[in-house]
Amino acid sequence: PGPHPRLFAAAFPGSVSATEDTWVFDAPDVVTALAGRGYHTVCVGGVGFFNPASPLGRVLPGLFAEAHWEPEFGVTAPGCFEAQLDRVDRVVATVPAGRPLFLFLNVAALHQPNRHYLPGTADDDLTSHAAALAYVDRHIGRLFAAMTGRGRPCLVVLCSDHGTAYGEDGHTGHRFGHEVVWTVPYAQVVLEPGTWNRTGTPT
Repeated sequence: PGPHPRLFAAAFPGSVSATEDTWVFDAPDVVTALAGRGYHTVCVGGVGFFNPASPLGRVLPGLFAEAHWEPEFGVTAPGCFEAQLDRVDRVVATVPAGRPLFLFLNVAALHQPNRHYLPGTADDDLTSHAAALAYVDRHIGRLFAAMTGRGRPCLVVLCSDHGTAYGEDGHTGHRFGHEVVWTVPYAQVVLEPGTWNRTGTPT
């Protein structure tokens, strides 16, 4: 219950969830605000909303100085997260270490379909979703290594845009109102420079 303080917020009259610890910016969105502070902004998309072939797929990526998407990053590619991390490595290598970097990475592997992470499985279910999560978990250390290898602290925000139903109350998917769709993970942590090595493990 009650207002929950935000890490950052666009300035507008009457805001009740901004505190003295909230970074309040005078811009329409956080990407534009960070660019105004000298950040290089990069989007590496995954799901179809980032496919620039449609007008919708160009909206969010259009806010960033660099936006990357290709079919190998998408939901039907079993190695999508590794392909995204390959791109992240190439992008990070081009940004001077002294320049702050804002990276938005949309991990498609957890999205449906995820049955390809369990060979022989015909349908998506909680087990295949867990297998997709295990796949991401095996490789996420590479992302942390790339970001902490720049000699700067890195604020990591891990979250999801929606949950997925696998039969709860007869529902499957996410395009409806249900507790399992509304309930999403959220975590934030500051990683210090050099706390992850290039093999993707903590030092």
